[in-house]
Formats: sequence, structure tokens, C-alpha cells
Amino acid sequence: MIANFLRYLAYERRYSAHTLTAYEADLGQFEAYLQETYALADTTAVTHLHLRSWVLALVEGGMSTRSVNRKLATLRSYYKFLLKREAVQQDPTVKVRAPKVQKGLPHFVQEAEMDRLLDNIPFPDTFEGWRDRLVLELLYGTGIRLSELLQLRVSNVNLHEGVIKVLGKRNKERVIPMAKPLQELVRKYIGSKSAAFGADSSAHLLVTDKGEQAYPMFVYRLVRKYLGTFTSSEKQSPHVLRHTFATHLLNRGADLNAVKDLLGHSSLAATQVYTHNSMEKLRKVFEQAHPKA
Repeated sequence: MIANFLRYLAYERRYSAHTLTAYEADLGQFEAYLQETYALADTTAVTHLHLRSWVLALVEGGMSTRSVNRKLATLRSYYKFLLKREAVQQDPTVKVRAPKVQKGLPHFVQEAEMDRLLDNIPFPDTFEGWRDRLVLELLYGTGIRLSELLQLRVSNVNLHEGVIKVLGKRNKERVIPMAKPLQELVRKYIGSKSAAFGADSSAHLLVTDKGEQAYPMFVYRLVRKYLGTFTSSEKQSPHVLRHTFATHLLNRGADLNAVKDLLGHSSLAATQVYTHNSMEKLRKVFEQAHPKA
């Protein structure tokens, strides 16, 4: 049934390969737990007690509540699918309560540090130098996700209109504007890429030193290299630059709905987490400036 479920997600729901891999891993882990703990090989024979036992085992094993809830969400989707296909008589996840997640504020880079990072790094006038700068500028200048950055093609860039077309989660397409300096950087990078690898180089915008499509760890290492040198941010990942993009926009008065659309969030609640950082800044200004504070 798991194979049928994955095919349903791939062909009917059109989930991305990355999401399918995560679902498959979660279900495989649960299936292995059932076999090892209960000698149970049939996921359709599961009760809420089996599920509670698994959730408890994950929590006691040190897994974060956020990761546990993601796995539980996978099982909810799976058993909802089985219920619709009449493979089970009732959904065992209904009686399972998700662990409460301790919400933390997104990590971001301060504006002064971001300026120092982009203004003071001596990027060499080579393909690698233009590529490294482009990665940092695109993540910070557009707020796109790492997966979206890696899937960008040269054809997704419209320099005439100054926008990029991004394919986000659930294959939702959105158009993001680029500032003029970023447009010029993209233009120079594309020229450098063609000069380095020829007109028949990879159709993907971002490539490695060998001209092949860039991959997640390649970008992680690149971002950590520069953030670690010029910022005091505790976390140094591509996603931190996405958080920084959203926080800086809101700090400067951007409309929350506009930021939501730029980030590709499906609900406003996902974007509102960034307002906490903005509110902290306003509170400090108030306490320093108001005579009754």
C-alpha cells in the first residue's frame, strides 16, 4: 500500500521528488518500527496505540518535536489515503496528539553585517567569483528557497523585465522582482558562465566549478564559508538568508501580504513569524525614545 500511496502523490498530487523521498523515508521508518517492535508487517492493521508508541520512541530517542510532527503528518496523509481507498475502516491517527512545538524566532543576519558581507568580500573577477556572489545576492535579494535556487534555469530569468520565475512548493509558480544591481550581477554571471563552459553549458543557472548543476551541499558549503567569516549569526545556511530577506523587508515597513507572496507562503500565518523580529526592534526604539518608557 505504501508503494500505491507514493504513486498517488507522484502522479495525481504531483509532489516534488524531494517531498516524495521524505514521505518514503518516513513510512519506511515506521514500517521498520512495526516489524521490529510488534512483528507487524501490515500497516493496515495499525491502531492508535502503535502510533503513540512510535511517537514516544522518537521523542525519547532525542528527535526534535518538529521532526516528529512532520513524520506524523506523513502518516496522517497515508491513512487518509487508505481510508478513501477503503483499505482501512478507520483512521488510527485521529486519536494521536502531535507533540507541542516550541516555536523559536527565525535566525537572521543584521543589516550592517549583511552590508559588510556583500561590500567587503573581494570576489575575484572569475566565473567562481561571480557565481559565489550571485548565490549570496540571489538568496538575500529574492528570498528564494535553496531548492528553488537549484532548479532555476537561465530561461527563468527575464533581464528585460527584471524578474525571475520560480517554481515553489506544490509546483506553484511565482514571479519575483530583482533590484537593478542584482539584474546586472545576473547578466555578468551568465556571460562568465558562457565564457567558461561555452554556449552549450548547463541550462540550469547555478553550476559548479565543473559546469554541472549545483547540488544542496555545494551551496551549503559556499554560504557557510562567507557567513562564517563576516557575520555573527548562530546559524549559517541558505535558509538564514531567506529569513534575513523577510526580516529586513518588514523592518523597513513592507506590507506583510506582499512579503507572503514574495516568499511563496500559502498562508499569512507562516509569514507572521517574521513580525516578531520587527516588533522587537520597534520595542527597543520605543524604550529608548519614549519619555514614559
